[in-house]
Parts: sequence; C-alpha cells; structure tokens
Amino acid sequence: MDNMLPSPALEDIELGTPHHALEEDQMIAPSAQDQQQKGAGNVYSFGFTPQNMLSSGHTPQNMLSSGHTPQNMLNSGHIPNTPQNLLASTPHNLLSSSGATPRGLDQGGLMGAGGQQPSHHYAPVALPAPPSPAMPIPTPGANDIVPQLQNIVSTVNMGCTLDLKKIALSARNAEYNPRRFAAVIMRIRDPRTTALIFRSGKMVCTGAKSEEESRLAARKYARIIQKLGFQTKFKDFKIQNMVGSSDVKFPIRLEGLVLTHSQFASYEPELFPGLIYRMVKPRIVLLIFVSGKVVLTGAKVREEIYEAFDNIFPILKNFKKQQ
Repeated sequence: MDNMLPSPALEDIELGTPHHALEEDQMIAPSAQDQQQKGAGNVYSFGFTPQNMLSSGHTPQNMLSSGHTPQNMLNSGHIPNTPQNLLASTPHNLLSSSGATPRGLDQGGLMGAGGQQPSHHYAPVALPAPPSPAMPIPTPGANDIVPQLQNIVSTVNMGCTLDLKKIALSARNAEYNPRRFAAVIMRIRDPRTTALIFRSGKMVCTGAKSEEESRLAARKYARIIQKLGFQTKFKDFKIQNMVGSSDVKFPIRLEGLVLTHSQFASYEPELFPGLIYRMVKPRIVLLIFVSGKVVLTGAKVREEIYEAFDNIFPILKNFKKQQ
C-alpha cells in the first residue's frame, strides 16, 4: 500500500457546466423558447415525479433487479432518446428518406396513421438577420476635377551648430558658395528633393510631391549630416507651404473676372500673364491663367487646396469664354 502512486489532485478538476454565449439565446425565436419552456413543464404533468416513482416501487434497485439495464434495453431494440438519436430525425433526414416528399408528407408523412398528428414537434428556427445596407458610394458633384500637389516646402531643426564648409567638402551632391547664399544646397534622387542647410542647424526641404515624401527626405538629409560626425536630431518638423495645380479645361475671361471680383483679384497683363486671386477662407492665393490653368499656393494641409478649388470653380464657369 505504501508503494501505490498518489491519485491525481482533485483540486485541478473544475466542476460546473460550461457557459454559453448570449448570441446563442438571441438566435432562438421567442415562440420557440415558449414551446421549449412548455415542453419542459410537461415532464411532470403525467405523474412521473420522483415521489410518484418511489411510491410505485420504481427505485434503481428494483429496476436493476427486473433487468431494465441500459444493455438490456439496447439489446431489446428499444432506442433511447439520446441527443444523437434525436438529431437523426431532423427535417433534412426526413426529407432525404424515400417517399418523404412535401406532397407525401402532407398525405401521410406528417399526418400519422388515421390522420393523427405525429408526436414530434419542431421548434421554429430563427432566421439570420438581413444584411446591413452597403455604404453609399459618394457621387461626384459639379466639380469632379482634383488638384494635383506639385511641391511641398517643409522645415526641420537638427538641434546643433553645423560646419557648412566641412559638409560641402565631405558630402556628395552638395554645393556651398557663401558669397551667393549662406547655406549648403544638397540634393538627393529618392525622393527627388532639394535641401537648404544652414549653419544654425535649420533645414528647408523642397520638391516633394506628398507629405510622406517630404518627411522622408528631411530624415535622409539629417542622416547624411549625422554620418559626417555631427550630433544631429530631428525636431520640429513642419510643412510650411503646399502648391497644387489644376486645369478647368476651358478658357477664362480674366478681364471680366477682375472687374467683378476687384476686391480679391488683381490682373496686370503687362507685368504677369496670370490673374492673382487672394481667397480669404481658406487663406489661399490662386494664379488663374486665360488657358484655364490654375495654380494654388499657400496651404498648410492639402484639404485647403481642395476647398479653395471647389470655391473658385463655379466662379470660373461664369466667366467661361464663348467659342
């Protein structure tokens, strides 16, 4: 007895029934739940209560002594109402059996012998919820022209004092002429941009076509300066200006436009061939040409470019040249 192995610890066994998800209850129709509750209440309606069974002598000992064991019940052909046997008599199995067509079920399948109702009752199954309507596709308005970004100007502070002569002599694609301009001009190919690097550590990056390209280019320039031995950082990155362009695809009468909107527009064809339109909200400056080309500048975010073009497009349509 001392050499027997210890039994497994009972505290490792978790007792209780598993919890079911609330979605399972919600998938059952209310009428089906009522029938299930009524069916559960009918178990004791025929007198099969534990007290009646004990009083009539149907105790476990008497049932075993009379030979009513599970093995004898199976051998005698009595099929117990197990979940597997109940699932075997589903509507799909009934329909798949020979002769169990819908018409045959009406005549004799569902109506038992002598026109009696069968003993099997199936609870109605809740139908799945209808699919949610698709999101509406935005339809283009009167203006379906989208301006394209042409240039983004951004600034960044590298946080250290730089030796511009050392940078110009050590870095590739860099030029420095202090007599002409007090900054190193450096260029890279990917993204195709140009940087102005000042002695104070400030840098201006131009030429990018998107906000992501401008930030990536500024980081590449800062990395090049760092590899030259300077303790550079990447602080205070900010987009200072965005330039976009568009084409309205029709010629514009600039003389009529400047007379009607003289408060916001100025047009001097002897000095500059384009009309300068200064929009108040958003604060954007537009260069409008007689060919229909429009240049928008002065934005901090691209949404201001789109908003300014949507505002000016109906005005330009009113001054369209009649061909």
